[in-house]
Amino acid sequence: MKIHISLCVAASLALVSTAGAQSPARVDVEDNVRRGLDWLARQQDRQDGHFATDGGHYPTTMTALAGMCFLLEGSTPREGRYGPHLRKCVDWYLKRSQPNGLLGNPNNPTEANHYMHGHGYALLFLACVYGEEEDEQRRKELERILTKAVEFCGKAQASTGGWGYVSAAENGDWDEGSVTVTQLQALRAARNAGIPVPTSVIDKAVRYLKDCTNPDGGIRYMLSRAGASSGPLTAAGAACAFSAGDYSSEFARRWLAFCRKSITIGRRGPHEEYQDYYLAQSVYVLGDDRYGKLFPGSPPAEQLTWGRFREAMYGYLKAIQQADGSWPGAHVSPIFGTATALTILQLENHTLPIDMR
Repeated sequence: MKIHISLCVAASLALVSTAGAQSPARVDVEDNVRRGLDWLARQQDRQDGHFATDGGHYPTTMTALAGMCFLLEGSTPREGRYGPHLRKCVDWYLKRSQPNGLLGNPNNPTEANHYMHGHGYALLFLACVYGEEEDEQRRKELERILTKAVEFCGKAQASTGGWGYVSAAENGDWDEGSVTVTQLQALRAARNAGIPVPTSVIDKAVRYLKDCTNPDGGIRYMLSRAGASSGPLTAAGAACAFSAGDYSSEFARRWLAFCRKSITIGRRGPHEEYQDYYLAQSVYVLGDDRYGKLFPGSPPAEQLTWGRFREAMYGYLKAIQQADGSWPGAHVSPIFGTATALTILQLENHTLPIDMR
């Protein structure tokens, strides 16, 4: 199923976009979500509660992404169908937070050369868990860990405002976009949770994404090197802008316009799951009328709306779900593919503040 955001969504799914028209019925995905969550829960390590790809790779990232899916379902570490799974995820992080604030284990050979990705996703997850923790002792411990994790982010930031696979002190001040958006969204979640986050760290990161924006409105991979605009990175940049409440700035508009023109839903390609994960967050915040307000006079059939995106993406995800309940993760693993799919399918549950409209 190939659905182009700018032109084909309405025609392919026969959606009506005229004012006053009745919205199409939502694709039923409750069974798909339940089967996906149950499959994901079965992948959790029974001994210590972490998640990892085949061969034990990327545990810090995979544990966070899986945990976010259980939070989106409505479970918390103290209650809900997946409460026990969430508590095990949190316990795993509590035992592995480093004295310098790094979340994860830098001695793990599968993460030693790119631990900042995992740090960002783990910070995002723990910031979302923090507000749900009622045990006073565990809450204080989470607050301590989150505070140290934010401090680590600030110290690891490159002089350009971005982040690299490891801290700037270890990589010669190198930076790139995918890690930067991960840190930026996590820092904003931490601030939403009440953890002190220096404004200067966020401001420099936002400036980095703006400086990486090419004339066509897309974000390139890194600031120090010229390159083509990246659909996945631009979608991630838009999600970061929206999570901060920036819906109408020049750059937010340019990033959205680039996504509308260049991204095709259902096209198998590099970083597809990553792209869909962030684009869905952006379009969900847009709802069904915000794009038209941002771009007055744009043809209704070309407007990027949640209704159109939802029907196209839900249908696509239903079609590629495996018999065991998982989704393929062509470029990482089924755990990653399943976690990104479940995140998209559960945005309408309205459970996490970072995804609120």
